Amino acid sequence: MKTMKSLLSSAILASTIGTVSFTSFAAEISQPMAKTQLEQAIAGKHRSDKNKARDVYRHPEETLMFFGFRSDMTVVEIAPGGGWYTEILAPAVKGTGKLYGAHYPDTGEDNYYSKSRKKLEAKLAANDVYSEVELTNFTPRVASAIAPANSADLVLTFRNLHNWKVEGVKQIFADSFKALKPGGVLGVVEHRMPASQNLEENSKSGYFPQQLTIDLAIAAGFELAATSEINANPKDTADHPRGVWTLPPVYRLGEKDKAKYAAIGESDRMTLKFIKPAK
Repeated sequence: MKTMKSLLSSAILASTIGTVSFTSFAAEISQPMAKTQLEQAIAGKHRSDKNKARDVYRHPEETLMFFGFRSDMTVVEIAPGGGWYTEILAPAVKGTGKLYGAHYPDTGEDNYYSKSRKKLEAKLAANDVYSEVELTNFTPRVASAIAPANSADLVLTFRNLHNWKVEGVKQIFADSFKALKPGGVLGVVEHRMPASQNLEENSKSGYFPQQLTIDLAIAAGFELAATSEINANPKDTADHPRGVWTLPPVYRLGEKDKAKYAAIGESDRMTLKFIKPAK
């Protein structure tokens, strides 16, 4: 009888260990799988050499992994612009996840919004790697359905806050909160204004304060989960003649002092991870 109990206990223990091991193993492989798919997307031939040259400043793999990216996620990219990050996100989730590009609408007018939307649509239509991307409408400072409510795992914005000003940031954070599932992540990368500078006096510099960003996100209902210096650049003093656009890749001054600004590199950037509370 004692032997039978011992055998039964051993069998249960072995089964339990097997289950725990399998669960642990599944958890361990999920991140490497996402990383592999991400690495393939970053190295993809659809990306131009010009865009790949920016990787050394923008650290796309490290940045997305910091935000908790997985290839099976529903992701929203706000204001994709020319699609620099779209080139990476689209193939990284294709077939396993979902990518929404929340971009400026085509108003039918001859304006920046319409031109930007048409240019992005042409880019997406030109390569099958983007065939599963779904564009939604995002209008700054206006309530926008950037994705179906409570559907997104990850909402991302890269170098955009300065364009939207404080009121616009408040609105997009509210839109993001609505789009995210409970427990979902809002990832923000933005040109960082030094604490010694005043936003009102430097509103056209292209930089935005980190603490203000955190305060506005918390006011929208988010919790600050983590900060990272992945995209920091201590060489950037953020006091350039033509603002952040003085630096690469824009070089707003043209050839004037170009070597100086090339040596600085791209801007100093905050990288912030916020979470929509589970309850």
